Amino acid sequence: MESNAVLLESKSSPINLLNEMHQLRLLGHLCDVTVSVEYQGVRAEFVAHKAVLAATSKFFKEVFLNEKGMDGPRTNVFLNEVQVADFASFLEFVYTARVEVEEDRVQRMLEIAEKLKCLDLSETCFQLKKQMLESVLLELQNFSESQTSEEESTAQPSVLLEPKAVAEAGQADCVLDPPGSPAARPSNGMAPEPQAAKPKEK
Repeated sequence: MESNAVLLESKSSPINLLNEMHQLRLLGHLCDVTVSVEYQGVRAEFVAHKAVLAATSKFFKEVFLNEKGMDGPRTNVFLNEVQVADFASFLEFVYTARVEVEEDRVQRMLEIAEKLKCLDLSETCFQLKKQMLESVLLELQNFSESQTSEEESTAQPSVLLEPKAVAEAGQADCVLDPPGSPAARPSNGMAPEPQAAKPKEK
């Protein structure tokens, strides 16, 4: 009698695998590729694992799958026009799935992600840029709303006073002007007829 199949799945295994690969890279163990990065005279070399780079970057995958023969125990890859700090951050990201960078470097990290065809880093940069933009727009909206409410609060008292002032002025006219005077206003709201329009009695 056959037993039912069960799924054995570890939630921590992917994280543990990344952590272990990161430690191996930092210690220089089992590394089989050296990446030389040069930008405006600044040069640095980074050791890494082909499998990790190929799994996270289509650029490196194409390089490693197309290489004819190995130069020695390690493959050498040269990258021009990539800043040393940016490649170091890229390596940290592909080995740990996280990296901390300054806000003004996010665009550069997006550019390196596109250059090295690293989809995960590219998507992460897009999401972060979107959040940053939404945050700026929200701040602008809050600022605009606070300015509008301040303008309304300063303008409101004068608006409230105007009808009162008009009513008081109207009452003053009625009290000061006697009923027979030409300035008196009729109760029906129509303008009084000019005196010259009435025919003179003979």
